[in-house]
Amino acid sequence: MNDMTVSEVSKDFGVSTRMLRYYEQEGLISSKRREDYAYRIYDENAVRRLRQILLLRKLRIPLKQIGIILNSADKSETVTILINKINELEDEISSLKVIRDILSEIVSKGGEGINNLLEAKLISAVQGLYPSDNLLKENISMNQEKTNKLDRLEKASETVERISSDIRIIRLPPFTVASNHYIGRDPEAVVDKPVDKFIRESGLYNIKPDSRLFGFNHPNPGVLEEGIHGYEVWVTIPDDMEVPAPLVKKRFEGGLYAALTIRFPDFHRWADLEAWVKNNDIYELNYSEQGFEIMGGCLEEHLNWVYSSHMGWPENGIDGQLDLLMPIKKRGE
Repeated sequence: MNDMTVSEVSKDFGVSTRMLRYYEQEGLISSKRREDYAYRIYDENAVRRLRQILLLRKLRIPLKQIGIILNSADKSETVTILINKINELEDEISSLKVIRDILSEIVSKGGEGINNLLEAKLISAVQGLYPSDNLLKENISMNQEKTNKLDRLEKASETVERISSDIRIIRLPPFTVASNHYIGRDPEAVVDKPVDKFIRESGLYNIKPDSRLFGFNHPNPGVLEEGIHGYEVWVTIPDDMEVPAPLVKKRFEGGLYAALTIRFPDFHRWADLEAWVKNNDIYELNYSEQGFEIMGGCLEEHLNWVYSSHMGWPENGIDGQLDLLMPIKKRGE
């Protein structure tokens, strides 16, 4: 197999250049430079390694554990990691089966089963209030199976709900930003450098300690040819603050968002966030009219970025967390 450029690997495997760069920083893969070539390249071993990483990510293995699996000569560590993941999945599967079985029973009885579940709920409540009542004990004994079924449902529901428990609804207020936009190869590695310089030289954190930093693809990968895409970064500033070139001053009108906090680089969780919104009874997606060009109006807020920049990126600084923000609205609005 011939060596592949970063852009070729990004396109063929559907992985952003930012993710590839992060994998390198974590020591999971490595690239090299040829003397006769301007771009970094991946050889056959690196590409094989990337395939393994992507497969393990699809198996829901965290990156730190992937590093152990791929780099450790002690395969017992690999077995332990996989067994723990299997146990975690078994809990989720069992919980989903409980919910499915109860729903199936209700359907099989033409909907009458829902009344039995409600009766069990009332009996459970009465049992807690009057545990010594002999007459009630007799009825409780007759309905113990229904009560146990309800208990299993509640436990199953708690397990399943943990999957979406981190998702919250927030409203971003209107604000003014200093924006930088770059289109090219590996734009995430370029676009934030002028913003970082601006934050430090202007003393932005001292002026506006609640300043926040957002980013989004602009345009998304796949819009332009040959693996080129863009990334735009916003840092919030006082309304009357001037910004130096190449930064541009812009106004954001705010809006309602579903938010999910992730550890970098778990961007695959965009799919979890979108699925949660699509299945929500109250909210629905409210993508921008520009659509795919700007990620549909989705934003990535890099938490503590302005503070870390102001402090000169200390080794023990707070970083590596992002909020994925998906635009939403109340259903029917």
